[in-house]
Amino acid sequence: MAQHFLLSSASRSLSLAKVARMSDEEAHDAFRVIRWCDTGGEPVCPRCSCKAVYGFKTRKLWKCKACNHQFSVTSGTIFASRKLSIRDYLLAIAIFANGAKGYAALQLSRDLGVQYKTAFVLAHKLREALAADIDDMKVEGTVEIDGAYFGGHIRPANYKENRVDRRKAINQTGKRRVVVIMRERNGRTLPFVFKSEAASVPTILDRVSMNAVVHADEAPHWDALHTFFKIKRINHEWAYSDDGACTNQAESYFSRLRRAEIGTHHHIAGRYLAAYAAEMAWREDNRRVSNGEQFLTIAASSLAHPTSQAWKGYWRRGRAG
Repeated sequence: MAQHFLLSSASRSLSLAKVARMSDEEAHDAFRVIRWCDTGGEPVCPRCSCKAVYGFKTRKLWKCKACNHQFSVTSGTIFASRKLSIRDYLLAIAIFANGAKGYAALQLSRDLGVQYKTAFVLAHKLREALAADIDDMKVEGTVEIDGAYFGGHIRPANYKENRVDRRKAINQTGKRRVVVIMRERNGRTLPFVFKSEAASVPTILDRVSMNAVVHADEAPHWDALHTFFKIKRINHEWAYSDDGACTNQAESYFSRLRRAEIGTHHHIAGRYLAAYAAEMAWREDNRRVSNGEQFLTIAASSLAHPTSQAWKGYWRRGRAG
């Protein structure tokens, strides 16, 4: 029997111990090489893209000869105005990459020895950087479409006669949303959050290639897609797949997101659901990639992403809506 990839040595190319033992100088050099990989680690001005820069002897800063802009290795990135050391950010990225079902902010705060708020914001910055890679992406080929409810919770009453049907809209808290997934067969995954599956149809038309073959279940709101796509439908009351039609890979994504919600985070507020959905889509797409490659991808995406408008500055609980 063939060994599962996640159990093989090829899946383990990153050592947390090695990252934790880095000196500040080594961590700074690693960040510099990752950010400016196209120039072999030589700094480039983030404001005017000029390569003619010179460094300071007393501080880890550079100054552009063209526009006189002073910058550091994290200037203009999602880590701008940082308070932690470079090594702590590298360690945070390594820990985040190793979480197959996500990583709780409380656990990250304990691992790094920082406040929960610091870890919560840092994790969401990493999610924002990963989600930016699919902002303008379209899926094509064979595409599976499905939706599932996540977020929100109503605690059941003690006595049975006092309990309500939590599935009904009248008994919802407003935090429960539908995650609609558009997943290429053996390809990329695009998640979006809506109040209902029916509300996702315009987005599906915009993000799925017209030449795609769409697989969906028998939910009536997918009937509108027949006008635009070649559709294969599957009735899940009868089978998981039938005559080549199935949404098994979409269900695989939902299983991963459900495990993250129930087993890792325990509670996902409606306003943050899109961020968690995007993170788990990235994890699902990269499940056959080694943890070292995942680490480099997260670091590169973070250093290429501009300063976050939702998570910059000091703690604002209601800021990222």
